[in-house]
Amino acid sequence: MDILIFVPASIIVFALGAAIGSFINVVVYRLPAGLSLLWPPSRCPKCLNQLKSYDNVPVFGWLWLKGRCRYCQTKISLRYPLVEAITGIIFLIVFWVFQFSALTVGYWAFCSWLLALSLIDWDTMILPGSLTKSGLVLGLVFQMGLGFLTENSWVGLVKHLIFGISGAVLGIWLFDSISILGSLAYGKAVMGAGDAKLAAMMGAWLGWKYLLIAAFMSCFFGALVGGIAIMLSRHEMGQKMPFGPFLALGAVIAVFSGEAILSYYLRLVLPGS
Repeated sequence: MDILIFVPASIIVFALGAAIGSFINVVVYRLPAGLSLLWPPSRCPKCLNQLKSYDNVPVFGWLWLKGRCRYCQTKISLRYPLVEAITGIIFLIVFWVFQFSALTVGYWAFCSWLLALSLIDWDTMILPGSLTKSGLVLGLVFQMGLGFLTENSWVGLVKHLIFGISGAVLGIWLFDSISILGSLAYGKAVMGAGDAKLAAMMGAWLGWKYLLIAAFMSCFFGALVGGIAIMLSRHEMGQKMPFGPFLALGAVIAVFSGEAILSYYLRLVLPGS
């Protein structure tokens, strides 16, 4: 890509991602509380004063205000600009990898859903069905659009739809099975119902092959982090831990490295191929 296009495009993409990150902050705060995502406009949760438009500029608004409300001087969590910046960076990486393509727009949406779900699960230990279900439907729409664009036919649309549905079905079956077997083994619930729904959403976006990679990576990192937390005495054996962020991490790894991981695995098990 020509640098004269690449640099300004990257700046625009980061700004877009940061703006989406600002809305993700709204979703994470309001959705679990049962509040409207659109009304009232952004305001201080303590003094209830509506924020100025220039206070709402992603990342920079927080810096201008020095992390405090303009009116009552209540501290504004550092997480707000961090989520905005992280979303901007995610959008940049997706753009750099997939450039000007339908995959870029699709994976922007997918990563945004994953980030919102991860933060809500981290805060509340809940994965809202409204997000997992809408994410699943959007994933199937993405598959249909991708199939039609890549194969330029309705046959491609149907093939990709079936591809997405098979991934979604595998996701919910796989994690429901893990939940049932784990509950039988330990005599208590080991996984929330929302995790299986999130896995179904991921399957709709990734397809069954990449879903398996995402599932393996999420279990690996979940076990690793949980084990480290127990060794550091920051987590008790059997204590609940949100699994949504690890599922999201596995999905992101599958998006960017799924093909490389799959190729490496096939070379290991089929060295002559």
